[in-house]
Amino acid sequence: QLQLEESGGGLVQPGGSLRLSCAAPGRTYANYAMAWFRQVPGSEREFLAAVAWHVGTTNYADAVKGRFTISEDSAQSTVYLQMDNLEPGDTATYYCAAYRGLPVELRTLESPSKFQHWGPGTQVSVSS
Repeated sequence: QLQLEESGGGLVQPGGSLRLSCAAPGRTYANYAMAWFRQVPGSEREFLAAVAWHVGTTNYADAVKGRFTISEDSAQSTVYLQMDNLEPGDTATYYCAAYRGLPVELRTLESPSKFQHWGPGTQVSVSS
């Protein structure tokens, strides 16, 4: 069972930055893609970004394109989400997720149902 754990959340002022980390120890060569989602109470879990593990190709939701950057460190089995120019609307619980399966177009991995493994989440609050 793949255990994921997010870190790096917290309180930041509008316009500020945070970098979230997701540790994915274990058989990372078996993970095809990693992604970040976020969720606010009462809403669906929202796709943000995905990266193909060991390949580096990425896909972003339009809502965060240009402000958020996903990256991977294969040696550390860690995926990052750099978030810049944060807005109050970015306040949410942020989750990382792992897709293990055949390589597919990353744009087909935007539904939470595609991902088999999830971390417990980390809270991000953007407020002055």
